[in-house]
Amino acid sequence: MQEPTAIAVRPGSGLMAQAQRLPAMTEDAIAKVRSLQEVSLALCEQVEFPTEHLIHAGMYIRTLHMKADQVLTGALLKVPTVLVVSGDCAVFIGEETIELRGYSVLPGSAGRIQAFLAHTDVSMSMSFPTKAKTVAEAEREFTDDYELLMTNRQADVKTLITGE
Repeated sequence: MQEPTAIAVRPGSGLMAQAQRLPAMTEDAIAKVRSLQEVSLALCEQVEFPTEHLIHAGMYIRTLHMKADQVLTGALLKVPTVLVVSGDCAVFIGEETIELRGYSVLPGSAGRIQAFLAHTDVSMSMSFPTKAKTVAEAEREFTDDYELLMTNRQADVKTLITGE
């Protein structure tokens, strides 16, 4: 497991001395999340998470909204991203589960697949730089699991592509 990166901090700069991150995961950790996906698909009622997409200024931002007590297993990501989480949730990051409270901005490495348990209503936005012009292109860029994404099953998906 990769430890949080320490950075030099000037007093009063507002920077955190230690930052939580979403590291690349081992094959064993990825298999654990895949097992959770299989069990939840077989045994649990599947719910849709309202999803919003934005492509603007060379960035793709995907926002999901979860209700309290819902569980989400993500796709295996093949690009580094930034994940912004608003709300309280537990996140399995490979060798451990971390608790996020309030508002968190997390750097995420490629080669990871997360599982989330929402304690409160949670909104999370994943972003990465892209040259994609459509949501489908962006989804194929960030995961090989794009056919499994909820976007392909939802009728009401909010999308804004500015062309800038």
